[in-house]
Amino acid sequence: MRSAARSLASNRGAPTRPLLLIGRLFCASPRPGGGGDPGPADTGVDAQLVGSLCRVLSDFRGQRHDLPAALRGFAPRLTPDAAAAVLRRCRHLPLPSLRFFLFAGELPGFSHHPDSLLILANSLAGARLFPLLRSLLSDLPSSALPRGLFPLLFRAYSRARLPDDAIRAFSSMVGFGFPPTLADFHSLLFALSHNGLVEHAEPFFRESAVDVSAKTYTILISGWAVVKKPENAQTLFDEMVERGVEPDVLAYNALIDALCRGGDITCAHEQLNNMQHSHGLVPNAATYGPFLHAACASKDVRAALRVLDRMRRHALTPNVFTYNAIIRLLCDLGEVDEAYGILNEINTQGEKPDVWSYNTLLNAHCKLKEVNKALRLISRMDKELCLPDRHSYNMLLKMLIGVGRIDTAIEVWDGMEKRGFHPGAATYAVMIHGLACKKGSAEDACSYFVRMVDEGIPPYQNTCELLRDRLLTLGLRDQLVVLTDRMRRSTSCTIREMSTIMRRSKSAEETKNQSSGHELSGHDLHENQWKGKWKPGD
Repeated sequence: MRSAARSLASNRGAPTRPLLLIGRLFCASPRPGGGGDPGPADTGVDAQLVGSLCRVLSDFRGQRHDLPAALRGFAPRLTPDAAAAVLRRCRHLPLPSLRFFLFAGELPGFSHHPDSLLILANSLAGARLFPLLRSLLSDLPSSALPRGLFPLLFRAYSRARLPDDAIRAFSSMVGFGFPPTLADFHSLLFALSHNGLVEHAEPFFRESAVDVSAKTYTILISGWAVVKKPENAQTLFDEMVERGVEPDVLAYNALIDALCRGGDITCAHEQLNNMQHSHGLVPNAATYGPFLHAACASKDVRAALRVLDRMRRHALTPNVFTYNAIIRLLCDLGEVDEAYGILNEINTQGEKPDVWSYNTLLNAHCKLKEVNKALRLISRMDKELCLPDRHSYNMLLKMLIGVGRIDTAIEVWDGMEKRGFHPGAATYAVMIHGLACKKGSAEDACSYFVRMVDEGIPPYQNTCELLRDRLLTLGLRDQLVVLTDRMRRSTSCTIREMSTIMRRSKSAEETKNQSSGHELSGHDLHENQWKGKWKPGD
């Protein structure tokens, strides 16, 4: 009987059905030797071949699409390095990547690069396609499974809040000839604790016959900080001291973080004094970070700046993440000029602002519709070699179209490729939605829709519906026919299937309702979505 992974790979137009797990999670036979981590950037590979293969994977991304037939013409030129490069670039397309991996592995004389399995496993795990991942692993010989796969599984299962699976993956290492080391043990505890599963990590720690260290306790104390239970963190810290394990700066930092997150700032200051006077430890920048983040969380800008001044007096430089918290607080309070002062300080302290530093300020300018300031900030990013990301462009383009600066929006769009940014469906949606709803700009919206289709990027369903209804409202039925025909002739199977949306029609009243007041929510077009991803501990 074939596994679910191979059934998927060999599917030829079968109807979509639930994929069942066939096979086991791990092989029983042990294997000697080690593995490897995903390798560096692709060098020495045929870039044109890799690009063509990536386009094929994008075009034939559906389960019913005949991807193997589309890949056969590339088989004679496919190398292990090229396959790894394709998997790395298509990591956001887990199902086509799996089918490509299995197709390549069956070619005569072909052997995958050691990194390829890790890249694919990370892609499948990131999409939470665990049944397919387990099925894939059960099909492979145990000698093909690298040691680096296990920490990846710990992290993936923990992110998916599957602690029992993460622990089982750790327990199965022996069966592969990989006796777990203390580093593996810490990797599991960290994955569980960092993802809010410390209630599972601590019992496993107590059941394990492992020589404990300050690092072991620090990981667990940090886990209780994540779930904001300072009393549990304090209990573990006290236990560590009672067992004769000398706390270090990292252990104190974890305890202080737990106390600050739990709102007990007074006790956190007591521990700061204790580490200095009772243990002779010197605080570092990470020691003060929790105090600063606590002040920012309570919107107390004066307290945050006092902590920052204290760090300056001790010649301690906050990391960029800590600086970003202050920038965000100042922007939220409307103190944008002061936020720029912090941005300038980052550079003078030998640090480098990241894209989140700039995006926070850009968000403030876009909210206030400050076009010139927003454009100057993008220019500053260019000068400081910090590339804008999709959030930067989505915010900027949405604002420019909203205030009627269509020409400027087009200039920004044309400059994206020069900066090495290639727009995806969300960024295209900003342009198409915005232009379609602007008087006299519907044909411009169509031109961006055509670009999107020609690049093989499937549009969102509501993008198709909005543009279709807008064209019908304006009486541009011929233009709609042209777009529909363009979609039907696309190399992308998904786009061809979506062409049916453009052929549907609705009543004039429905069209009127849908084409007015259209919102861009749901496609990563609002600043709150990127702000929500920026959380302490990420």
